[in-house]
Amino acid sequence: MERAKSAQWKRWLGDNGHRLLAYARGWAPGQADAEDLVQEAIIRLWELQKEKGGGPPDLPLVFSTIRFCGLNRHRSDKRRRRREESVVYLNDFEDVWLDPALEDDEEALILRQAVEDLSPKLREVVTMKVWGGLTFAEISESLAISPNTAASRYRYALEQLARTMRPLKEVRDGRS
Repeated sequence: MERAKSAQWKRWLGDNGHRLLAYARGWAPGQADAEDLVQEAIIRLWELQKEKGGGPPDLPLVFSTIRFCGLNRHRSDKRRRRREESVVYLNDFEDVWLDPALEDDEEALILRQAVEDLSPKLREVVTMKVWGGLTFAEISESLAISPNTAASRYRYALEQLARTMRPLKEVRDGRS
């Protein structure tokens, strides 16, 4: 029975790991920290799911748990920074989190920067919707907001991304 549950979790992680990691990137300063957040969330949920039969959790719960772990880590880091005062952490976005195959693609780099420039609230909805594959109802459940708010944030994010990418598209299409 344990072996079957373990195999089920491995399949589930294989199917959803990239989505979770993409979302965790919004809560972490680097790739390794994002991986740690996903791992922390999975361990928490593993224990929780044991009480519910042992199967993998629903994606909204996982996104919510990653968010919770990210907030906890942020608070902890903030307190540590205050104590240490001399340590400065900078985001390292050199690694490509949209698609590793697009590492040298100029448009992908511009798009990645445009997504990074979105406000955290907009960025997390875009990440959950596009890379996480969640519905607005699932996003709203994860973030404790209404589905309409989730949809509005998504729409605003897309409008901002379109404005950012429009000049690039015009140059590429020869209109500029």
